[in-house]
Amino acid sequence: MVDRMLLESLRRSDISASEAMSLVSDVSLPDLMRMAASKRDEAHGRKISYSRKVFIPLTQLCRDVCHYCTFAHPPQKGQRAYLTIDEVLAIARAGREAGCKEALFTLGDKPELRYRQAERELHEMGFASTLAYLQEAARVVFCETGLLPHLNPGLMEADDIAALRKVSISQGIMLESASARLCEAGGPHFGSPDKEPGSRLRTIELAGQLSVPFTSGLLIGIGETPLERISSLLALRNLDESYGHIQEVIIQNFKPKPDTRMRGAAAPTMEEHLWTIALARLLFRPDMNIQAPPNLSPGVLDKILAAGINDWGGVSPVTPDHVNPEAPWPHLARLSEATVQCGKTLVERLAVYPPYARQYARWTDMSLQKNLLGLVDGHGWPRRDEWCPGARCEPPAGDLAMLREDASSPAVLTGSFRRIVAKAHSGARLDEAEIVSLFEAEECDFTAVCRAADELRRSVNGDCVSYVVNRNINYTNICYFRCQFCAFSKGKLAENLRGRPYDISMDEIGRRAREAWERGATEVCMQGGIHPAYTGAKYLEICRTVKQFTPEMHIHAFSPLEVFQGAKTLGVSVDEFLRELKDAGLGTLPGTAAEILDDEVRAILCPDKINTAQWLQVMAAAHRAGLRSTATIMFGHVDRYEHWAKHLLRIRDLQTETGGFTEFVPLPFVHMEAPIYLKGRSRNGPTFREVVLMHAIGRLVFHTKISNIQTSWVKLGEQGIRACLEAGVNDLGGTLMDETISRSAGAQHGHEMAPKQMEELIRAMARLPRQRTTLYGEVADDRYLASLNPPALTPIVTGLDDHREVRNIPRSRALEMT
Repeated sequence: MVDRMLLESLRRSDISASEAMSLVSDVSLPDLMRMAASKRDEAHGRKISYSRKVFIPLTQLCRDVCHYCTFAHPPQKGQRAYLTIDEVLAIARAGREAGCKEALFTLGDKPELRYRQAERELHEMGFASTLAYLQEAARVVFCETGLLPHLNPGLMEADDIAALRKVSISQGIMLESASARLCEAGGPHFGSPDKEPGSRLRTIELAGQLSVPFTSGLLIGIGETPLERISSLLALRNLDESYGHIQEVIIQNFKPKPDTRMRGAAAPTMEEHLWTIALARLLFRPDMNIQAPPNLSPGVLDKILAAGINDWGGVSPVTPDHVNPEAPWPHLARLSEATVQCGKTLVERLAVYPPYARQYARWTDMSLQKNLLGLVDGHGWPRRDEWCPGARCEPPAGDLAMLREDASSPAVLTGSFRRIVAKAHSGARLDEAEIVSLFEAEECDFTAVCRAADELRRSVNGDCVSYVVNRNINYTNICYFRCQFCAFSKGKLAENLRGRPYDISMDEIGRRAREAWERGATEVCMQGGIHPAYTGAKYLEICRTVKQFTPEMHIHAFSPLEVFQGAKTLGVSVDEFLRELKDAGLGTLPGTAAEILDDEVRAILCPDKINTAQWLQVMAAAHRAGLRSTATIMFGHVDRYEHWAKHLLRIRDLQTETGGFTEFVPLPFVHMEAPIYLKGRSRNGPTFREVVLMHAIGRLVFHTKISNIQTSWVKLGEQGIRACLEAGVNDLGGTLMDETISRSAGAQHGHEMAPKQMEELIRAMARLPRQRTTLYGEVADDRYLASLNPPALTPIVTGLDDHREVRNIPRSRALEMT
């Protein structure tokens, strides 16, 4: 209670520095650190981050004369004022080879205003200022190496910040201190015009107005008082509360250096450093990133962590800390070991922190977004491998090892994961924040969440793994919708895309259905593009045709989009159209066209498609009509964990109401040929860890509601299937025979997985294969036997020229039809 009251008081928006000082003056340092660490853990959990960077000192000339600085120095004979572009690129390339993702540009402030050499070199290179040269150097590094530039150029005007925003993922300037007293004669900033606090705060404010993710912080021990430190922290807090752009606050401890005016000054004590770190944590919002450089506190990293930091800053495996060259970076292995010894996990981040990476449209210039999206997962952390759905590449060995580590032992859940999983096991509804937390599971928590899901699978489904023998029939790939993820549908310019437009005949639909029956299938799964000439009558005709050719075949067909469009074109209600479809032979609906059931995402991904409410309404109507359906999610593009959580909960809530979903099917985004990816506006699919977690979390979220969790062999391949079978999956879906949609997007895992191959894979996992019907019933013996030795598929007839008759239907008319 006392802790909470103190925290609430310190977070008052109108609190003064003297009030904050009086509140903490009687609190012991151990108690302050305990509160700070607790607040840190609530927001950041066990993660302690760092950025793998390369340090590029563009120039070490500076017009300021800070009395503690060894980075800046006057021109030296025979030495250039600036690194050349070739020298900059050499450093950057060495960093890239060492796995760095950040290029940290550090430089003196406007040296051309003081030194003629700097002015002359800039003129010779064709640049009006140091900031203009910095812009070019950062641009070249980004374009040539892909490293994300972070810039620390000193004071800037709005035009400078805006120009540099186009070539940098983040920027920064250390406030150091808000005390103007330190700029007076005898102070450490005397003679340094760029250290005037008002000017530095103005630069930080301008960055906020221009939506630049920004770094700032304090340099403590240079003569400021504890009260002035609090004033400085509050000045930064006020700016962050106005703009939300300060992504990290560094609490750096002054170290006296030889050959400086302050070489004889006393460094701040360890207690002062810890006190300031703890105060920073307590004063700022819970998710603020508080950082302390590890190379300046060797031997006491455990104390620094205990004070409430959650970030070690940039650590370079290539270049020294040019600002503190006497203090080498700790080796990453040692830093990781020290972090683990404190019960934390060291994780890599980018120069832009995850919350800002997730909101990239606001915080990142469009020219940088493609590279950024290619580097991050759904929560804004760096991808750790090259794996992506649909590609023929091995899953990351580290994730597989964590998944299979000591598989015979029970799941060991830590912290909040234990409570959340216990809640799921009870069948209770998880909330959005709890589901997001599950998606954040890493390392041992990842293992434990997957193990907990698999324990549920075993209790619900036993060791049987089911599959259905079916055939995909995609009757047309002509579509007037413009879904940004889709590489299957074709329009007027279809020849520029993969494949050609087609619209197959009723005879061909019937022939394919009959051939599937002869090969042991019990189901045809039918979906297609929204052809501008189609009405609901076409869908009814398709059903009747299948039943005419194969009366016993189960028809699993028509997404909610097709149902919605079909009803509109006939001028009937969705309920009435569904009854007509059922009478014509429709058995169940696929839960596709769901993508992400959140309209923020749909506005980017499929803006002209049915919205979230409409998808749910069609599914509810189908369930009322006695038509069961699957439920899907297509994830890993422009979505975030909170969108995934909302989607899962909307499916769960509808299932609670209707009970109509037979299974949950995660469909990871296959990016290779997707328009949104080719335009540089999406990630390249979910990570392997995210894919496995989606299946595991689906099992947890839907426990007692949906019994079957299915995985997609088309998108994941054999190794991906095996991993998901260890994380709550009990169904492998259909054999498909003719898979085209994922292959159109670039998936490389084939068009059919025959029953024998399915069963071999299942038995290799020490599970029992079970061929099933669409509704999870038993398959007749003759069907099963026919599926084991099927005849070869005959060539398909697509009717490639049929699209010509609809080429001239304008999109406006097509939209009117729906």
